[in-house]
Amino acid sequence: MKKKVKFLPAVIVIAALVLPATGIYSQSTSSQNTGPRHSGSGKWTLAIHGGAGGPAKGNMATDKEKQYLMKLAEALQTGAVILEKGGTSLDAVEAVVRFMEDCPLFNAGKGAVLTEEGIAEMDASIMDGKSGLAGAVAGVTTIKNPIVAARTVMEKSKQLLLIDGGAEKFAKEQGLEIVDPSYFITPERKNAWQKIKDKTEKSGTVGAVALDKQGNLAAATSTGGMMFKMKGRVGDSPIIGAGTYANNATCAVSCTGHGEFFIRNVVAYDLSVLMQYKGMKLDDAANYLINEKLKSQNADGGLIAVDKEGNIAMPFNTNAMFRGYITSEGKSEVAIY
Repeated sequence: MKKKVKFLPAVIVIAALVLPATGIYSQSTSSQNTGPRHSGSGKWTLAIHGGAGGPAKGNMATDKEKQYLMKLAEALQTGAVILEKGGTSLDAVEAVVRFMEDCPLFNAGKGAVLTEEGIAEMDASIMDGKSGLAGAVAGVTTIKNPIVAARTVMEKSKQLLLIDGGAEKFAKEQGLEIVDPSYFITPERKNAWQKIKDKTEKSGTVGAVALDKQGNLAAATSTGGMMFKMKGRVGDSPIIGAGTYANNATCAVSCTGHGEFFIRNVVAYDLSVLMQYKGMKLDDAANYLINEKLKSQNADGGLIAVDKEGNIAMPFNTNAMFRGYITSEGKSEVAIY
């Protein structure tokens, strides 16, 4: 029996964005997921987000909407190729987030929003649901792909979270690509900073969650944080359990929104334990957290999650959330509103 994915009503789908190479990439206007699965079934699922927030429907230029949808579809394809070939969920989420870090449309990597001092300070984290291992970096300004640094911390150090200069020193020692801080600044972000446009604007934290053919889950999140944030401010994205969490027994989660609230409520972990300890279904737990618990605190945001059966949840309580999913069974959507 198929179960509906919890999208808000006005879903935008662009079928032409999907690669025609194999049947797995055909898009559908259906907002249903693929139903229950069993671990190691040989099926896979990938969900992504490019941030919650932004203008209400009708206030974004049509060309801009098309650009976002195109890049979301390309990001999905990046991960789908890995998963279809039998690659790991960990490899898939890292590759997807890296793609989005390189895309200046999103608030992560190149195109990240700027601090009050006019610098891009970025955070990222990644977690493996099979081993329970995780890695994160925060406040970095010269690492081209923070998500790569986060995975390197997980796999090549005894630490979980490295910040600022320490993270950058470690990344350089590990041979990761280092760039001048000016690389991350785009004209659009610079103009927004100069005008001090909406200091609480959150426009594009990125994330990915995946279930691979072996039944393993993984999650990854990357962000530039809030526009005009205080130097040194760190949100939920690099905090395991707040903005990112993965556990093969339950689900993989990536959050986006007002980070301080996601940290206080330990949202990503809370979703997992609501399933594990209370027996709640993925979409019920996710919608409770976003549309009841956080909304009651006047906290804006959303999340994406995939459970161990491949079910998907993507609730948000903002005007929009850039998001999408693709499965091995040929279901695929990209959406903003």
